[in-house]
Amino acid sequence: MNSKNIRKEFLSFFQSKKHSEISSSSLIINDDPTLMFVNAGMNQFKDVFLDYSKPKYLKVVNTQRCLRVSGKHNDLEEVGHDTYHHTFFEMLGNWSFGDYFKKDAINWSWELLVEKLKIDPNRLYVTVFEGDVNDKLNYDKESYDIWKDIIDSNRIILSPKKDNFWEMGKTGPCGPCSEIHIDLRNDNERLKTKGEELVNKDHPEVIEIWNLVFMEYNRNDNGLLEKLSKKHVDTGMGFERLCMVLQNKKSSYETDLFLPIIKKLEKISQFSFSDSEKVKIAFRVIVDHIRAVVFCIGDGQIPSNNGAGYVVRRILRRAIRYGYVFLKLEEPFLHKLVDEIYTQFHDIFPSVFSDNDNLKKIIKNEEILFLKTLQKGLLLIDDLINKSVKKKITGSKVFELYDRYGFPKDLTSLILKEHGFSFDDEEYKKCLKKQREVSKNASSIKIKDWNYISSVSNEGFCGYDNFELDVKILMYREAISKEGKLFQLVFNKTPFYPQGGGQIGDQGLLKSSEETINIIDTKKENNLIIHFSEKLPINLKSNFTASVNINKRILSSRNHSATHLLHFTLKEVLGKHVEQKGSYVSDEYLRFDFSHSQAVDSKTLLEIEKMVNKKISSSISLNEMRNKSFKSAQNLGAVSLFGEKYGDYVRVIQFGESIELCGGTHVSNTSEIGLFKIISEQSVASGIRRIEAFSSVKAIKFYEDNLLELNLIKQKLKYRPNPLKIIDNLILENKRKDELLDFHEKEKIVSLKKNLLKEIKLINGVNVVITHLDIPVKSLKDMCFQLTKNSKNIFVFLTVISDDKLILNLALSEDLIIEKKWNASDFIKTFSKSINGSGGGQKFFAVASSNEIDKVDNLQKTVISFLENL
Repeated sequence: MNSKNIRKEFLSFFQSKKHSEISSSSLIINDDPTLMFVNAGMNQFKDVFLDYSKPKYLKVVNTQRCLRVSGKHNDLEEVGHDTYHHTFFEMLGNWSFGDYFKKDAINWSWELLVEKLKIDPNRLYVTVFEGDVNDKLNYDKESYDIWKDIIDSNRIILSPKKDNFWEMGKTGPCGPCSEIHIDLRNDNERLKTKGEELVNKDHPEVIEIWNLVFMEYNRNDNGLLEKLSKKHVDTGMGFERLCMVLQNKKSSYETDLFLPIIKKLEKISQFSFSDSEKVKIAFRVIVDHIRAVVFCIGDGQIPSNNGAGYVVRRILRRAIRYGYVFLKLEEPFLHKLVDEIYTQFHDIFPSVFSDNDNLKKIIKNEEILFLKTLQKGLLLIDDLINKSVKKKITGSKVFELYDRYGFPKDLTSLILKEHGFSFDDEEYKKCLKKQREVSKNASSIKIKDWNYISSVSNEGFCGYDNFELDVKILMYREAISKEGKLFQLVFNKTPFYPQGGGQIGDQGLLKSSEETINIIDTKKENNLIIHFSEKLPINLKSNFTASVNINKRILSSRNHSATHLLHFTLKEVLGKHVEQKGSYVSDEYLRFDFSHSQAVDSKTLLEIEKMVNKKISSSISLNEMRNKSFKSAQNLGAVSLFGEKYGDYVRVIQFGESIELCGGTHVSNTSEIGLFKIISEQSVASGIRRIEAFSSVKAIKFYEDNLLELNLIKQKLKYRPNPLKIIDNLILENKRKDELLDFHEKEKIVSLKKNLLKEIKLINGVNVVITHLDIPVKSLKDMCFQLTKNSKNIFVFLTVISDDKLILNLALSEDLIIEKKWNASDFIKTFSKSINGSGGGQKFFAVASSNEIDKVDNLQKTVISFLENL
């Protein structure tokens, strides 16, 4: 059975059990601070389990794209070295939200696997939670008894908490689980060792295929469990593993999910997947990682140097590295595999492949960038080897290669071994640990449990029509970080807009009869709107008035509406290929990222700016459509935006021909924006451009500041007509003077060179020039090269004083480097230490500096003495 039919069989089975099929959510998480990526099918239902929102359906089924590379579920380092772990994978899942529980979940799982998919029941084993003393939990007798009616008791294995109590993190929804494992070994192997002895023992052919989680607890930040208000079912089956079983393969990499990519990679690399174990590992790493990278970028996460973007870059670079080292692929190759993934998945997850060409460009650009890093790293390693006296490199140097240049440790180790060198791995680990601790301490936030104050129902955001509302506090909690303590408050309703859709969260005041508290930010976490304050109200049960900072909100709304007009205009001017790839909207300015392959020239930017301002001055009224069905909004031509999650009903914002799905705040008429001014345009990633702009009062101030500056320039020019022509003439005149000065300087250098050659001294058989000069520091290097050029057996040491610093330059002729093994970099480090300076360079030329400008004579004596004693 091919993979498409297997997926279809799973979904249709649960649809026959009255489950509603729902779409996979994006891999990228924007409203949950505990996660970077979706790592399980249940992530999008977390707020349902915690009673923060009501489910639309009580029974659902889907296939969810998942990524496990960080945190508790970290599979990254295992990928490639075994035959069944993956970073990106599909999770087939069925859920019950307070509807059915253990009996139906267990019976249906058996029915699907054995009766529908015809898996041999004699190869299946199940695990059941054995209980835990610390959590005061008994063994899961209910699950055991249900399984006992289905399968022989010797195939039911009681397992500890680490294997059979599912938790998505340190806190949150959790519960006992029952796993279904399969024994894929041949009959001879099965006779030698019983399958139940190998369950959860990391045997590559005795593996888990389905996990049935019975979600009935919530883990608090103090580590204690509390019962959820309802019992839920959350199951997850690895699609890749199921395909491996049903296609009678020993490895998921041999299924039709991976074979097309492997065959393409064989063609590109001229290696065969079966050549050697090292080659197999490289193939597995590459074909797994390219899937992960494609789905991450397709879901909107561009590779970068921080956060989730850094994780994507790490995965991508690991794949490049394995290709470079083991498959000898020294040119970009990963982007050539994208079309194989497109062919398999574009009809399953169409949103991921909406801009496939740009996706390939981003990957190719990342490849080019990292391959340059690899080349640079090779030169740096050569330098380390050449300078090293011992055959062992310090761990700190290897860590510096990794930390500063992105050069991986294992590749450094491989190259060092080829040259008969090693490095201090323990020191490297200490450096890495120190860096992680610094990073962890800088970003760690301890969030305490919610304290519940009121049971009034939560109406959510009511701020489109209100700047002020009477509210009650429903709950609060503390968030403690390096910067201090903040309180997070949830109201029964709020006029405060929570950060989302690129727009910053509102600020404002929370007032009671007793006090006034500043709300410094507003964010959304899962389905809760959280208000941040530095102080907790004295009486939490008081009646409060929540008031938005109106000025900030109005300015943010103007900038947000301006981004919509800009987006539409970019499509008009640059083409329909333009898609929003990110935005930032505040009361200060707006930032808009969009897909476009080249820089936008100043003439085109001016045209875009004029067209946006024309729309503003045309006084286009807002047509706001709330609770529009997603399908009817799409039929209107509404643009759905990058990285956003949409429900069945959406809000549509229309200004004339500009129609977008948007939850942000907006002006009621474009004339309220006033003015729009682009201040910059630049690249932020391959195929992604960024425009920053001002609107409203900030745009007016921009013009006022520039007008003031222009008037000051005119004043300096005594208000003579044609100021631009006068400035051009001044620039031309200044250029001529500079050229004349350069000419005289060069003449001076030539003359000085002749004089210095006459002053050469012979020390220990070497021609030596040691002198202090009064020339521009930029000419010093040129003078060194002039003296060593076409000269043999010459040592040049020159100094100048510039900006209250003593600058040292040292140059050697080539024969001194080859015959005497002299090194300018080593010499200058020695000399500069005598005057508390520092420096370095190459074998033939080096530079140093010191603050001790009065030590020139002492320095020259040190150099002469050094040469005399060589």
